[in-house]
Amino acid sequence: MNENQTSQVPATAEIKTKFCKHCAEKIDIECIICPKCGKQVEELKTNAGEQPKIEVNVSQNQSSQNINTNTNTIHAGMLKAPKNKWVALALCFFIGFLGGHKFYEGKTGTGILYIFTVGLFGIGILIDFIVLLCKPNPYYV
Repeated sequence: MNENQTSQVPATAEIKTKFCKHCAEKIDIECIICPKCGKQVEELKTNAGEQPKIEVNVSQNQSSQNINTNTNTIHAGMLKAPKNKWVALALCFFIGFLGGHKFYEGKTGTGILYIFTVGLFGIGILIDFIVLLCKPNPYYV
């Protein structure tokens, strides 16, 4: 080679890139929608009345269908019955030693315990009375 001749190496075309605002992935400068996260990164620039062209590439392992199924079942034990706070409070005050307020709430096991222990020796009645005062009306059991 001569000293005057220089070897010309073809310049590689530089791809201009930018970063996605949402996932910080490096994307092509002309991208409007990020191919990684699928969110819009630029506003669509169109002439008045012209529809924008958007190309979406979905790989074979990705599905564009979304199937959601909701199954709502109600079991008998899950039903909650509304109870009046003032009725339960009156039952607790007058016949709490017999567990009247517990039977009203549908808690028969605790009601029977209150019968045999005279309202858990009076302490249970006092606690239940304070708890019932703090409950909303109606409350659900």
